[in-house]
Amino acid sequence: MTDPLAVRPDQMREMGRAVVDMLIARIEALRDGPVLQTDTLESRSRRVAGPASGGPRDFGELLRCLDEEVLPYVGHFDHPRFFGYIPGAGTWPAALGDLIAAATMIDAGSWRESVGPTVLELTVLDWFRDWVGYPDAAAGILVSGGSAANLTAIACAREALIGPMSPRIVMYTGDQTHSSVARAARHLGFRPDQLRLLPTDDTFRLRPEDVIAAIDADLAADRLPFLVSANAGTTNTGAVDPLGELAEVCHERGVWLHVDGAYGAFAMLTERGRRAMRGIEQADSITLDPHKWLAMPFEVGCLLVREGGLLERAFELHPEYLKESGHRAGINFADRGLQLTRASRAIKVWLAVEAFGLDAFRAAIDRAMDQTLAAQAQIEVDPRLELVTAASLGILTFRRRGRPGESLADTDARNEAIVRSLAAGGDVLVTATVVRGRYAIRLCVLNHTTADDDVAYALERVATADVDLAPPPVVAARPQVAGTTVGNAARAAGTFSAADLRRVRGFEGVTEDQAMRFLGVAREERYGPGDVVTERWAHARTFYIVVRGQVAVTIDGLEVNRLGVDEAFGEIAAIDWGRDFSYGRTATVTATMDTQLLAVPGAALRELMLDSATVDAQIRRIAYDRMHRVPSAT
Repeated sequence: MTDPLAVRPDQMREMGRAVVDMLIARIEALRDGPVLQTDTLESRSRRVAGPASGGPRDFGELLRCLDEEVLPYVGHFDHPRFFGYIPGAGTWPAALGDLIAAATMIDAGSWRESVGPTVLELTVLDWFRDWVGYPDAAAGILVSGGSAANLTAIACAREALIGPMSPRIVMYTGDQTHSSVARAARHLGFRPDQLRLLPTDDTFRLRPEDVIAAIDADLAADRLPFLVSANAGTTNTGAVDPLGELAEVCHERGVWLHVDGAYGAFAMLTERGRRAMRGIEQADSITLDPHKWLAMPFEVGCLLVREGGLLERAFELHPEYLKESGHRAGINFADRGLQLTRASRAIKVWLAVEAFGLDAFRAAIDRAMDQTLAAQAQIEVDPRLELVTAASLGILTFRRRGRPGESLADTDARNEAIVRSLAAGGDVLVTATVVRGRYAIRLCVLNHTTADDDVAYALERVATADVDLAPPPVVAARPQVAGTTVGNAARAAGTFSAADLRRVRGFEGVTEDQAMRFLGVAREERYGPGDVVTERWAHARTFYIVVRGQVAVTIDGLEVNRLGVDEAFGEIAAIDWGRDFSYGRTATVTATMDTQLLAVPGAALRELMLDSATVDAQIRRIAYDRMHRVPSAT
């Protein structure tokens, strides 16, 4: 029989040499090429798309197509001047490890079919376990990345502490947590009121006292707190939560502590990284991400569970077609996660670490942190730039200072235009975030090929970029929807008009059309002295404007604010954090006299914020200011 998919050994060598030559040429040219090159769907489709070929095509021609029409049109995460998101740059030994895993067609899910690769994965997991200070009883699994590890951790914790999904269970996390936690919670069946989003402090770390208060409030309400997701290096600012304190809080209350260390945990290989991660060894589970600090090619992530047996108890399942003798003789990684058939991700990790030695990775991590500190020093002495958050691990945030007389909104818009301009230019890439309600530029140094001059160059490009502010877009009036006419708005809100709305902080720039739609869904509520409008930790998203009277804002019985006519509250809970999850009420609000409120559904505020960048920025600044008012959020 003739194999239609066979390739002769001499052809394999020829193809392999051609591929390696193409990749080496790409790596050699990377520094002199663009950091980002993009294109339109229509343009690339004309060059690449088409029906599959019925017969064979020349392999060299196919490589040429990839090299010229496909591979250049990417964000080069491994470029030395790629400072956006959390970049990554693999190593050649690790890339060859991926080639070996792919070419040998290993299924690393079953012991019987992958004894050697399974032992290799266990070896790599033992390294990781020792590095984070876990006991011998800990176990883990290599997965596709941090997102998969976080989902696996939440599922494991739920099975260990609760069992089947229950409407009573609640998990907790801070507002700097990676979006993968919200995505995982959503797809594991958690309703919006089953994930409590907690404000962080001025250094963007979870406050243990807030975790205690939220858990105790839920226990008093006969709910089942089961997991806190903390961070060891946030994506926004590199912040590390107080892991030891949080572990004490969780373990006293029988709650699982998960630490998302996808970005930062491998910094533990260095002395200062260990200091930053103090207490991580007390967590019940830890997410790690070797394609960040360990410079592995995409994809590889890791989950470690302190009490290792719980991982298999959560996932093992043995249908009839997997009951052949031999499957139970060793470790089946299919019993530790969601995948049955899975590639061997351990080969590249083992090969690269052993090829370079661990000290080389320590040196690369230390250099990245040194470069970030040097960037901070450069920003602090440059009058054109403003440091927003100090260097933490390999991340800092900053912005270009505003021009004399320029409004904060225009300064933010100018920084946004600078980031767009640099991306379009292609010689350096930074990304942005919102910090303390203001636009901020993120600089993340992670790439082992990045030189000191690359970091200095990126800052200079931000400082000297010449951009013009575009005029604000003209928003066309939307068609009227039944129930949102001016007349209905007046009936719902008494005589409250667009002009009245503009007197409320944050809404000064709303248009007539925006105000009409916003007020059209409002209703009037009345409260007497001592009546509670909303309680701390309640899951309610209504936004309120005080039309008449006064309310007191309290946290644990301590008054932190008073609000009167034309002042508003409730924006914190109304803001969407992700996947319909949001902050709960962060304070109790009580009427101090006869009070009339305008109650607007949170969805209407979110729609207005989407419609108006100015309102969005102002409301977020108000929310930040209130969440960080002493002694806690308001």
